[in-house]
Amino acid sequence: MRTDYYTNVPAGGGPGRTGTPRYTVIPFEQPPQPEEKKRRGRSRAPWIFATFLVLIVALTTLTLALSWMFYQDGESTAGESSGGNYTTIPIPTASAAGVTDLERAPTGTGVTLSVAALPEEGLTYQEIYDRNIAAIVSIRAYQNGGGSTGTGVIMTADGYIITNYHVIQGSYEVEVLLSDDSVHQALLVGGDQTNDLAVLKIDAQELTPAEFGDSDLLQVGDLALAIGNPLGEELRGTMTDGIISAISRDVNVDGNTMTLIQTTAALNSGNSGGALLNDRGQVVGITNMKMTSYSGSVEGLGFAIPTNTVKAIVDDLIAYGHVPGYPTLGILGSSMDAQRAMANGLVEGVYVQSVTAGSDAEKQGMRAGDVITECNGQTVISVEDINTIKEGFQAGDVLTFRVYRNGEYLDLEVKLVERYQLDQ
Repeated sequence: MRTDYYTNVPAGGGPGRTGTPRYTVIPFEQPPQPEEKKRRGRSRAPWIFATFLVLIVALTTLTLALSWMFYQDGESTAGESSGGNYTTIPIPTASAAGVTDLERAPTGTGVTLSVAALPEEGLTYQEIYDRNIAAIVSIRAYQNGGGSTGTGVIMTADGYIITNYHVIQGSYEVEVLLSDDSVHQALLVGGDQTNDLAVLKIDAQELTPAEFGDSDLLQVGDLALAIGNPLGEELRGTMTDGIISAISRDVNVDGNTMTLIQTTAALNSGNSGGALLNDRGQVVGITNMKMTSYSGSVEGLGFAIPTNTVKAIVDDLIAYGHVPGYPTLGILGSSMDAQRAMANGLVEGVYVQSVTAGSDAEKQGMRAGDVITECNGQTVISVEDINTIKEGFQAGDVLTFRVYRNGEYLDLEVKLVERYQLDQ
């Protein structure tokens, strides 16, 4: 989770860069006004108006406070998970800018992520922290109109660094703050939005890399420690503890299912891209999100990308600058069930929230507000239904869709494209 800065607050320490606050508006009812009695003398209208203004200010303050508590990332939340009225945060918006403004580092260098065997002896908390703190860095990402901070993990002694894609998404400049307080300009080796991973490169030598372990060896109940920068650089290098709550937990993020490690170790805004560690001091996951609720507090539901997934993605990013083999339609959608459809005067299917610029879906005329009812002749009622159908297809293949729009049905043919091409 990256930490976004707000208006008149320097972005990641950069002078003159400010962010834009994003608030959640909570509707409220105006309290009933007592019937005013007619009386002689001074009118009571000014007092009633003043009282009403005080009430508005108080409710607005409460609204902003609640908004800060639940959405202090300043980012859009994901769609509803399959578990109920919950959201996973943070997720970059579908319209967020790409990361091509970042200067690129060379690819095809032959560097790969090494996964070490499990040591026989465990370590104390203090030993784990001392062994890893130098490998944990702060990421400063500068975007037009603002900035954000996150966490990264040093992969090699010569400056390869792993972080989350959403930490740097939309950035034109990225800096890395090391544990010795030195600041380095970062180049982008490659990034992958689908798996929420990115690799940066800084010009440095003799850094202290983390040791990565085999996430397949984890069991529910194992110790889990997280080191990162919750709420930004002021609290950088914070370690929290917990257990492994679940393994191979499927979490739906904007129609894309990520298989993650679930942990009770506390994660907050700014922890994104940090390390989830086992009791031997090995990195077994890259922390990337937490669960929150619209209706109340949710604690102890943090998630991390397992290192065996990280290795496959990172090796591709270093080799090619992107991850091939991820065909996509370029749409963001959500389930439109019968009840929701009736309430909105639509039909049951997959509601199209947005269409990615440059995708074939955009070229063929698919629009936000459309409802997809069929894919390749099969009825669909969820994004998962569409993903299941397209699993057997590759980039360049064409899928047929029946779309409901303004009381009419349209038939569209959409070509799948490589996901990385839309991320550029």
